[in-house]
Amino acid sequence: MDFAFLRRLAVMAVILAIQVLLLNNIHLFDCITPLLIGYMIIYTRRGASRIGVMLVGFFVGLLFDMFSNTLGMGAASCTLLAFVQPSLLGIFTPRDAADDFEPGMHTMGIWLYATYLFSSMLVLHAAFYILEAFSVSDWRMALMAIFGGTVLSTAIVFICESITSNQRGILNR
Repeated sequence: MDFAFLRRLAVMAVILAIQVLLLNNIHLFDCITPLLIGYMIIYTRRGASRIGVMLVGFFVGLLFDMFSNTLGMGAASCTLLAFVQPSLLGIFTPRDAADDFEPGMHTMGIWLYATYLFSSMLVLHAAFYILEAFSVSDWRMALMAIFGGTVLSTAIVFICESITSNQRGILNR
């Protein structure tokens, strides 16, 4: 077994636990709920197999659905994010970047990473909340949930990434 694989599996379990136990209970303005489950898909390296990324996205979403009782909305939205992720990463990274390039604040820079993160979270939240609403009758609430959840999730991931990158910098001194 590869140590990096086990580390990613442990991080995925922690993120799923945080999402299910903590973040699913946050409902700002009765509609804004952050979805942190997309982080494992967003952080996938550049040269990863597209099918592998989509399978990871599907299973992360399926696990989220099982614990959150969301009837496939998590699996569908995470699979869509996994499908779009290589294209988004290609937009925000240089063409000559290595195949094992991992997106992050320390590799992309703050502005590019924040833009990539926001775009990815927007895809995830738009898919999730459009499937949840499944109509245009309450489009204001759906738009508020999409953009509010995107901003909140982006802020949470950005803060966590800055803390972990600062700890990496301290440990490497």
